[in-house]
Amino acid sequence: MSAPVLLPLSAPESSLTIARRLFHHAWPVLVAQLLSMSMLIADTLITGRYGTLDLAAVAVGSGVYISIVMLLVGVLQAVAPTVAHHFGARRIDAIGPALQQGFWLALMLALPGIALLSFPNFLLELSSVPVDVAGKTRDYLLATAFGLPAVLLYRTFYAFNNALGRPRALMMISFIVTATHVPLAWTLVHGGFGLPPLGVVGCGISTAVVNWIAFACGAGYLARNRDYHPYRLFAHWQPPRRADLLALLKLGIPMGLSTFIEVSSFTLIALFAARLGAEAVAGHRVVANLAALIYMLPLAISIAILVLVGQAAGAREPARARATVRVGMGLTVALVALIGVLLWVGREPVVALFSADPAVRAVALGLVFYICIYQIFDAVQTVAAHALRGYKVTFMPMLLHALCFWGIALAGGYWLAFHAPGREQSPTVAGFWEASVVATILASVLFGWLLRVVMRRPQAART
Repeated sequence: MSAPVLLPLSAPESSLTIARRLFHHAWPVLVAQLLSMSMLIADTLITGRYGTLDLAAVAVGSGVYISIVMLLVGVLQAVAPTVAHHFGARRIDAIGPALQQGFWLALMLALPGIALLSFPNFLLELSSVPVDVAGKTRDYLLATAFGLPAVLLYRTFYAFNNALGRPRALMMISFIVTATHVPLAWTLVHGGFGLPPLGVVGCGISTAVVNWIAFACGAGYLARNRDYHPYRLFAHWQPPRRADLLALLKLGIPMGLSTFIEVSSFTLIALFAARLGAEAVAGHRVVANLAALIYMLPLAISIAILVLVGQAAGAREPARARATVRVGMGLTVALVALIGVLLWVGREPVVALFSADPAVRAVALGLVFYICIYQIFDAVQTVAAHALRGYKVTFMPMLLHALCFWGIALAGGYWLAFHAPGREQSPTVAGFWEASVVATILASVLFGWLLRVVMRRPQAART
């Protein structure tokens, strides 16, 4: 195989060329993300056929697990803009050490993560989880804890590979992991091949096992692929370096908190909506699932934008970075708007796929309009936030995320749902979605403004 090709970043590119590069990078990432989501769906279906308590435990446990993992993974995403800048600036000798420090940081972050997963009592008590469900949830989280170092190491590889513009390996590894997890989880949950049924713990064990498989695949890919040999990734292995680790933390902690804010806001909305009754919660869940599926598209394109902007900034090509943002923003908004129109036209059959309960369908259909609008502005802020990460700007976006998603979507949604005039006696889950639409509109404006300011700065293309 040939050595890695450094693109001539000084050469002009048309909008069509940029769009092709974005799609080339985004579609494997999109497939990998959808496969990851399918594992969570599989856990729900598998435990649902085993028992109600186990289904409830995997619902609560996966929420806790995802929140902790995404917080830590968000910090490790600092590897992506760091490596992208090195790649764009053609600092080949700096790429290997950057990955090594990312691996060290992953192992360090695994320690508090394992502690949280192994001793989650305070989180379960905070959420008022019933005792019988809490016991099974603790067992599930303890099982997943054994795989946490692997998932953090793999996600470091994930960020590194994305930064070099090689996402197809991530898609193939996701296929391997998903194809392994589904039969393994089924066997462990229900029993088979001489193994006793483990219930929800089986899903946790399977999750830990496939995380180690994913990391092994990633490490093997790095070691055996000749395209990576010039980077000397495993030669002259460096010990943890304080300055490099602090630089990654300075960049990554705001990224991790931003991710956590977005994930936790929807988790908390579901908890607050529980007091409205089963139909309201289920209807909200249907719409939230639809929103999550649609979000995978702008997220995949945004990750590609982060990489290309980071490479252009590292090469000190501000015009290329601005063109990437412009083309990426236009493509993302157009595609999400098209999906929104199609969803609105086919809302009844789509909602019917998620529930056969007429009451649940009625709630969900009443909320579909909000996500059709919400997704457009959420796509704008997602693209802008990832472009800013490409420029290594992460602290101010974290503050904006907290303001919009915790301050307006969550706190404002609570007021609109339960205390707005006319709703004290008839609260509605629609209040949370109304606030979410307002929050994303404000976020799109604020992030767009911040991105414009950053792109106009003379130092925007510097590393």
